[in-house]
Amino acid sequence: MRSREDIAEAAASRLEAADDDTVRSARALIGFDGFIDSIIRPVDRRRSMKPNDFSRIETIGAFAARCAAAAGKSTNIEMQIAERRFGGNGPLMAGAMGCLGAGVTYIGAVGQSDAPTRLNPIYAPLAQRCSRVVPVAPAAETDAIEFQDGKIMLGKPANVQSVTWGRLVDCVGLETLVAEAESATTIAVVNWVMMAGVEGIWRGLIDDVVPRLTPGTARTVFVDLCDPAKRTDADIERALGLLSELSSAIPVTLGLNQAEAERISAVLGVDIDDGPGVASPGDAMRHAAESIRALVGLGCCVVHPREGAAAATADGSAWFDGPFTRSPVLSTGAGDHFNGGFALARALGCDLDESLAVACTTSGAYVRDAVSPGRPRVIAFLRDLPAPVR
Repeated sequence: MRSREDIAEAAASRLEAADDDTVRSARALIGFDGFIDSIIRPVDRRRSMKPNDFSRIETIGAFAARCAAAAGKSTNIEMQIAERRFGGNGPLMAGAMGCLGAGVTYIGAVGQSDAPTRLNPIYAPLAQRCSRVVPVAPAAETDAIEFQDGKIMLGKPANVQSVTWGRLVDCVGLETLVAEAESATTIAVVNWVMMAGVEGIWRGLIDDVVPRLTPGTARTVFVDLCDPAKRTDADIERALGLLSELSSAIPVTLGLNQAEAERISAVLGVDIDDGPGVASPGDAMRHAAESIRALVGLGCCVVHPREGAAAATADGSAWFDGPFTRSPVLSTGAGDHFNGGFALARALGCDLDESLAVACTTSGAYVRDAVSPGRPRVIAFLRDLPAPVR
């Protein structure tokens, strides 16, 4: 078994050996949401009325206690907007892969409110990173309240509900969708939770696109359900059934964070803490990935808690201790950057454990720098990993 350092060095060497043209040929078609994120710091106490002269509420528990104390009364919690930036699970994953050098086409709700098929200016940085960006609906909004131990995302997803398979065919054209899928090594469809149209998009891929693709070509469909806590068990079972059907045609990789893996496992009747050889939280995540993959019939399942990541395919499973930090500069988008790093590493032929290393360091660099990393930053980080958190 290779050590963490050996895995990281092997991953760094793979990225370093791949020239720009090789990485660019790892093409991705990604969609179909789009949000404008307000990154928010909740105010605990003000030292003065200068905009940034305050101490923030540091933890979700402290924020919850402040809210609970207002029951039967009322309270006022000031929300300081640190910045507004482009967001959405799809755009952030696309931006991450674009910064790493992949050739990316993004299609989704990145338009203007009064001109849905015209790019919203806030997405100009995304357009610079991608080969092509196609707006089909106006962007939705999210208030991302960030804490030291996590974040609370307050989504307002009305605008993304107009993104359906029919809308994509009308705005982009079926022939173009087929051509983009044919040239892609990764087709990513994310944010099932907030978008009523995602299941129809999966069905459109199954019925109208997959039969027209060149058989035997190496490609993967990447899916991130995006926090199914509010969806019913029946909803989840139906979605997993569609993913199983899709995976029989093109291998599906399902990306999950820890809470998502726990929810999916519960629906499938899997006790992730009670598997063969489960002796640590990492073992539990590995067991969850193995179980979900096998029961749903997926090509791959990836589970990424904050401390690292696990993944399983039909050929085996792996765990990698990530470069966790207790003081992220920015956490909104960390999972999407993980997804982008993992998808690119797999497209470049990295082993499963190496792909987890690339994914963890892509996310780890992002939360420390508050910007999407390029390949040189990820390579350097792989070669200078902080010790894992135990």
